[in-house]
Amino acid sequence: MIWSAIDLLICSLLLVLALASLFASTLQQRVIFFIAFGLMTAIIWARLQAPDLALAEAIIGAGLTGAMLLMALRQYANLKQGKHREHREHREHRGRLVAQALMLLLTLGLMAVVAALFPISNGAPGYAVEQRLSQSGVSHPVTAVLLNFRSWDTLLELAVLLSAALGILNLGPARQIQGHSVALTDALARVLVPLLVLTAGYLLWTGAFAPGGAFQAGAVLASAAVVIHLTGRARLMRPDLAVLRLLLVVGLLLFVVIGLWPMIGGAAFLQYPQALAGALILVIEAAAMVSIAAMLTLVYLGGHPHSHWPVAAVRVSEPLPERR
Repeated sequence: MIWSAIDLLICSLLLVLALASLFASTLQQRVIFFIAFGLMTAIIWARLQAPDLALAEAIIGAGLTGAMLLMALRQYANLKQGKHREHREHREHRGRLVAQALMLLLTLGLMAVVAALFPISNGAPGYAVEQRLSQSGVSHPVTAVLLNFRSWDTLLELAVLLSAALGILNLGPARQIQGHSVALTDALARVLVPLLVLTAGYLLWTGAFAPGGAFQAGAVLASAAVVIHLTGRARLMRPDLAVLRLLLVVGLLLFVVIGLWPMIGGAAFLQYPQALAGALILVIEAAAMVSIAAMLTLVYLGGHPHSHWPVAAVRVSEPLPERR
């Protein structure tokens, strides 16, 4: 009864935070409520015994997204006319947002009723995974599904993330963010960044037999890059263009190469040898972690990390001397 009451309280708080993030009086309050909404969602995932999703939600949903919203809010605060226009549009569309929120709640309620009346049995797929878990090279069923049994899905997800990262690179130079290089901030960064890197390595290693994996590790590694950027050391976030390209494509490229390798012996694409499956999955996840961290960092920067566009190897010739 106690845990049921706690779960009911958490769900109620989540609903209140969702409404507050939509209907708060100022944009700053909406952003704060949105960050709190992400943290509350992470708590719910933890209560559902999904710590890997809880960690990803806390880092990406509340952390990186919240930081981007705060940066956008700072830039937007200087546009007073736009601010007044936003408030006017908010008042005009308040009724529409309320109607949409009610429709969403009604839809979720109907989905809950249908799920309660017609439960879907998922015992057979889970039983099939458990039966073949020893052949996957890992002992955690989620990692076995994502990196072995359904590795096509993960490969295509990396391709989609890479496409998004390439699109961000073409948006232009990254936004200029004023760092906070003070003694306290630097001291915290010196402690926090190594801990984040160590946590990323731990999540990568433990993904084979416990919740974790490349995505969670990459998100933690990207948060370390964000901390470095906020301390005013943006030059550390500007690798050479060739290095940046390698960081972005190494996950997908190595995934494809390892998937093609079994085809030499007559096996199918992404059908790893059982004796080497665990080691190959670890290599794939390590490369994917690096690429995911680079992609999420680019999402935070909002553009090319260099202050100027890379100049191609084309020189403007000097004007020819006039003929006489």
